[in-house]
Amino acid sequence: MLKKLSVHIRGFEKDAIKAPLFIGIEAVCELFLPLLMAGIIDDGINGDGGMAYIWKAGLGMLALSVLSLYCGMTAAKSSAVASQGLGRNLRGEMFSKIQDFSFADIDRFSSASLITRLTNDVNTIQLTTMMCLRMLVRAPVQLISALVVCLVMNARLTLVIVVVIPVMCLLLWLIMRSCEKLFTRFQEKIDGLNNTVQENLIGIRVVKAFVRANHERAKFKKSNDELRDAGLAAVMRVILISPVMMLAMYASILGVMWFGGGFVARGELLPGELYAFFSYIVQVLMSVLMVGVCLLMLTRAVACAKRVVEVLEAEPDIADSPESHGRALPESRGKVEFRGVNFKYSASGSGDDVLHGIDLTVEPGQFVAIVGGTGTGKSTLVNLIPRFYDVTGGQVLVDGMDVRDYPLAELRSRIGMVLQTNVLFSGTVRENLLWGRADATEAELVQAAKNAQAYDFIMAMPQGFDTRLDQGGVNVSGGQKQRLCIARAMLRHPAILILDDSTSAVDSATEAEIRRSFSENLKDTTVIIIAQRISSVRYADKIVVLDDDHIAAEGTHDELMATCDIYREIYQSQQEGAIDNG
Repeated sequence: MLKKLSVHIRGFEKDAIKAPLFIGIEAVCELFLPLLMAGIIDDGINGDGGMAYIWKAGLGMLALSVLSLYCGMTAAKSSAVASQGLGRNLRGEMFSKIQDFSFADIDRFSSASLITRLTNDVNTIQLTTMMCLRMLVRAPVQLISALVVCLVMNARLTLVIVVVIPVMCLLLWLIMRSCEKLFTRFQEKIDGLNNTVQENLIGIRVVKAFVRANHERAKFKKSNDELRDAGLAAVMRVILISPVMMLAMYASILGVMWFGGGFVARGELLPGELYAFFSYIVQVLMSVLMVGVCLLMLTRAVACAKRVVEVLEAEPDIADSPESHGRALPESRGKVEFRGVNFKYSASGSGDDVLHGIDLTVEPGQFVAIVGGTGTGKSTLVNLIPRFYDVTGGQVLVDGMDVRDYPLAELRSRIGMVLQTNVLFSGTVRENLLWGRADATEAELVQAAKNAQAYDFIMAMPQGFDTRLDQGGVNVSGGQKQRLCIARAMLRHPAILILDDSTSAVDSATEAEIRRSFSENLKDTTVIIIAQRISSVRYADKIVVLDDDHIAAEGTHDELMATCDIYREIYQSQQEGAIDNG
């Protein structure tokens, strides 16, 4: 695990080396301070050294203290830089990895869990790294050095601490062993809380519309209480360290006082040496405590690191094949073919196919509509064209080549897509439209807005194309959002334009104008539209009717009215609804 994460500290290796180096020097400096103090007591005060020795030893202590302070500050700065650099690199690598995830990968991890891993988990790793760069070097150096000095001063008295240390280590190991699962559970409960909050904020309008605030409060309370309980379970184990360490420390000090006092009384140990011995005993025990705290932090960091590495090592379900690069690609014409396509959302699962035995050909420049009841697989069908998902059987071809043989960037550059859920980003209207094509001219921008019937309301905004949109485009209506997304897709001049129920929020007149702009401005573009209203697609070159998981029929409006019961029922029900509303 450490090896997998350590490669991500690149660019900050010098600071990662400087921190333990300077902290080691600091520990050595502090090692000599008790010896100098012992000399002041035994030689300067009680001996013949007098003030001259006291001044000499005092200046030595001052110099060592200044050096120790400098080394400590340098180590603190370097460890902070190295740990923050590691966090930066980890977040960057994870975010980059997530950009390569397919829709299925995102569904597998969940967006709330990915946010937790990018933030809370990485922050924990950062903090642990900073502590370990300092403490896991300082503590062993201090522990070993202090023990050696104690053995040299009085080996018999050192036995007191030698007996205590193994007991402390055993107790620490038992505590840490029980903490790893608790920390993992704690991070999972953070995922759950984030998911609850995210879901509530995204759907806050629905919550208010259905007066479900109390329900959401209860739901949040449940997640929050579960997080509290998981945190308490972990903390209750962690707090055991302090009393265990304190008990061991005071027992050791009492033992040293009892036996050391006897040694002083018998003249086997000088008072200054006993003082120094006390200092070294404290250093030894504090070193063990520091190691314990660091190892405990490592236990939690390991739980977080596993979650981070899980994302970093995840192989996207959909990726470029090695053979796709350098392969000659067909001319971009916009032909789409489905050959015996089967699809289920869990390729390895036992569920039924969402799509089964799909055979469909869309010729370049055709206007094709897909209709059908809710849950018949309309959106799934078009999501296979840009390879948001891979088929579980059969082939999807664009311009005669299997979509799996295209480099993903090239495939998707040929396709303009307006998804069922319209997404706008925080920024200006202009910035959102330029997602379609970053190098588009002002004239092209204006024309795309006009084609999508968005120009008039854009110009009615305070700053026109430079008007800022809030996150998600919450300061524009649903119909305006749809038209902006259509304009963004049209600006791309794609070979294939896919609209997934993208005009549901606009009125019939506006929809008719958008449809007319398709015929005038996208003559060579293959347009595939999913629509609920038959009136939106009755003039399509081909209408495909989906029923459950298969194609029930295809043809023109007149042909389907004559031959397809499902299509006729949909049309008649909509006509009756229109009459009733009128």
